[in-house]
Amino acid sequence: MFAVLKTGGKQYKVAAGDVLRVEKLAANAGDKVQFNEILMVGATVGAPMVAGAAVQAEVIDQIKDEKKITFHKRRRKHGSQRKRGHRQQLTLVRITEILEKGADKSGVMAAVNKAPAVVAEAPKKKPAAKKAAAEAQE
Repeated sequence: MFAVLKTGGKQYKVAAGDVLRVEKLAANAGDKVQFNEILMVGATVGAPMVAGAAVQAEVIDQIKDEKKITFHKRRRKHGSQRKRGHRQQLTLVRITEILEKGADKSGVMAAVNKAPAVVAEAPKKKPAAKKAAAEAQE
């Protein structure tokens, strides 16, 4: 039996025993996770998801993809060039079981993608300094 699951903005056709590289999940090596967004199980097609279906997997490792090199060059007569590399963070998982029904009663934690890094906020000005300056002017 096979299933089509959706995670990290991508769709994967899987069967029991398959090893996948998916977008980074919030789980450690050895944890069991459950993918709940199932688009198809065998001959059952969801509209858009199959109700009560799930795919259970075991996290093997947190890995990084190959380095992708990008080259940016600006317009002529400016001579500005930039070369950047990026390594996408991935999670290696092994599919253990495909559930057609009863996914909500399994008790396995849901596979959740890692939250994006929080951008640091600009330092806030101290309101006490404003009050002191206003009092000094009076």
